[in-house]
Amino acid sequence: MVLLETGVAPEWVDYNGHMNDAEYARVFSLAVEALMDGIGLDEKGRIRHGLTIYTLETHLCYRREAHEGQLLAVDITLLDRDAKRLHVFFSMRDDQGELLATSEQMLMGIDRQGGRSAAFPEPVADAIAALPRAEPDAWPAAAGRRIGIPRR
Repeated sequence: MVLLETGVAPEWVDYNGHMNDAEYARVFSLAVEALMDGIGLDEKGRIRHGLTIYTLETHLCYRREAHEGQLLAVDITLLDRDAKRLHVFFSMRDDQGELLATSEQMLMGIDRQGGRSAAFPEPVADAIAALPRAEPDAWPAAAGRRIGIPRR
């Protein structure tokens, strides 16, 4: 399910001639906003439900360079969820379908008034249930990774 399509803006390109690492994070952040819109937490939905989403944790992996003007598409796979949290996996691809980067994220519903975690209201939970989901034994290969230097 493609959430976001965009292109690499000139100001996103760094001194190495490719998209700066921080800009990958920007694109994935825009994908979270697109997800929010898609599940009913757009501006009106956030006001109506008194709920927003915060990112608790993210793990970004860079696979290939992106260059100025290159088209980007970000899709989502739901890895897990509970009443308040979403464990999601985003894949960024170019217009040839080549994987450029991934971002695994833990997102949480937050009550806008109290600033504390809150359950997703039923219409939002129903929209979340309709997201493409990976079974626990069929997660994307890059999901669930941890950072570390392998020692022999």
